Amino acid sequence: MPVLHNRISNEELKARMLAETEPRTTVSFYKYFHLDDPQGFRDSLYIELIKLNVFGRIYVAKEGINAQISVPQSQFAAFKQQLFASHPALDQVRLNIALEDDGKSFWVLRLKVRDRIVADGIDDDTFDPANVGEYLKAEQVNAMIDDPDALFVDMRNHYEYEVGHFDQAIEVPSDTFRDQLPMAVDMLKENKDKKIVMYCTGGIRCEKASAYMLHNGFKNVYHVEGGIIEYARRAKEQGLPVKFKGKNFVFDERMGERISDDVIAHCHQCGAECDNHTNCLNDGCHLLFIQCPACAAKFDGCCSEICQTELKLPAEQQRALRAGRENGMKIFNKSKGLLQTTMHIPAPKPADPQS
Repeated sequence: MPVLHNRISNEELKARMLAETEPRTTVSFYKYFHLDDPQGFRDSLYIELIKLNVFGRIYVAKEGINAQISVPQSQFAAFKQQLFASHPALDQVRLNIALEDDGKSFWVLRLKVRDRIVADGIDDDTFDPANVGEYLKAEQVNAMIDDPDALFVDMRNHYEYEVGHFDQAIEVPSDTFRDQLPMAVDMLKENKDKKIVMYCTGGIRCEKASAYMLHNGFKNVYHVEGGIIEYARRAKEQGLPVKFKGKNFVFDERMGERISDDVIAHCHQCGAECDNHTNCLNDGCHLLFIQCPACAAKFDGCCSEICQTELKLPAEQQRALRAGRENGMKIFNKSKGLLQTTMHIPAPKPADPQS
């Protein structure tokens, strides 16, 4: 029986990836389709992708597949052939190629079975995620932006919207997609006669969101084909004006792809123009926030003086301070106040004089 999961430490795997000399291509793809046996599909796909030295993160569920991966360039053709042949629904599935890519986005393959490929909180057996709105290609997106009867709705999280979005797009201010869906319906309930254009990073969230809007009585629902990634790539290929401003946040080591030269966000510590996301270097925090180079130097890559002080403590004392803290992703929300009050991290205790 072949090994169907990784048995090597993350540190060693990352070191191996960084030592690679062959270029890699970062690609994302998804597809809503019915899988009778997600676990069996997962295991067979894992075996084939490991042979091709594919890295990344793939989720499989009864409703389909969602993937963000990197592939050695010499294996890219073989990867496409294997993927397209893995299930009839994946034949010629659209692949979103990263715009800014050094190939160092992933260092291990994680392929997991989940209840949903995107957590949506929908508990309604009559909802059909395959009944989606109308796709818009790049030139159609640009035409729709100039349509006064159209509303663009950003179905990404608030921290993604902050660093980049289409002009005049509506923000649905939430940390999670499951909260955004009912919020978007409520925010737009007085605009059911408008053209509703939904967009997201690579298409998977806005496609499901378009189905949810149709499910809730909206009639003229559209979504950007392939999301921001595909829109920007096609617009640049075709010499069209790129209407998206700023950065497109991505969920890998890069944390962002620059779409335009516009910097529309600001450092969360000093307010300088900046759109670089980072995680606080304090292992007891890891808050996701925007930090300019000057503040990174001033605070040693930390989000506050509290974390900066804690980072300088002996490792054993840091571990003691982390004990009992709530784990999980922390995200700075500019609407909720200062970094220090968002973290809920106590100031470090002074060292015991008897120790």
